[in-house]
Amino acid sequence: MIKLLFVTKNEGKVRELEALAANYDIVIEQVGYDYPEIQADTLEEVARKGAFHVSRLFARPLIVEDSGLFIERFGGFPGPYSAYVYKKIGNRGILKLMSRVRDRKATFKSVIAFCEPSMQPVLFTGSVEGTIAEKAKGKGGFGFDPIFMYNGRTFAEITTEMKNSISHRRAAFDGLIRWLLENKDVSAI
Repeated sequence: MIKLLFVTKNEGKVRELEALAANYDIVIEQVGYDYPEIQADTLEEVARKGAFHVSRLFARPLIVEDSGLFIERFGGFPGPYSAYVYKKIGNRGILKLMSRVRDRKATFKSVIAFCEPSMQPVLFTGSVEGTIAEKAKGKGGFGFDPIFMYNGRTFAEITTEMKNSISHRRAAFDGLIRWLLENKDVSAI
C-alpha cells in the first residue's frame, strides 16, 4: 500500500482524493498545514509555489492541489482567486453577478502538484466544462458545487461517485497516477 501525503485543510478535497486513491490501493495522508498561498494569475503557479514550499518543510514526497471556477463571460473570473471569492461573496454573490448574464459557460479546473524534496514540482491538470446554474441546488459537494451544472444537474445534486468519475480533480489525479506508475518507484513514496 502506498501513502501519499496531501497538504490541505480542505476536507472536501481530501474526501474526493481518498475515494479516487482507493482505486489504486493508495492511502491519502492529510496534513492540515496552512502554507502561504501566493496570489497569482494561474492555478499552476499557485500549486507549483505551494508544493515547492511544503516539500521543504516535510522532507518527503507530497501533493498540493489548487482548483478554481472559471466563468467564461467574466474572462475566467474568479479562476485562481476562487477561494477568496467564495469566502467573500459565496455562491449567492456569484449568482447575483450572473443574474442578467445569458452566456453561463464555466469550467472547473484542478491542478495537482507533486513534489519531492530538492526537486521541482510536477503538475497535473484536469478540467470539466459546464454552466452556472440559475440558482443553487443540491445538498452534496462543497464550495461552488451547488451552482456548477454538468449535464443538467449541479455537482451538489449528483452522487460523490458520479462526480468523482467526471470531475476536474479526477482528471488531474489520474494524470498524477499515470505519471507515478511510469516514472517512480511507488513503493518508496
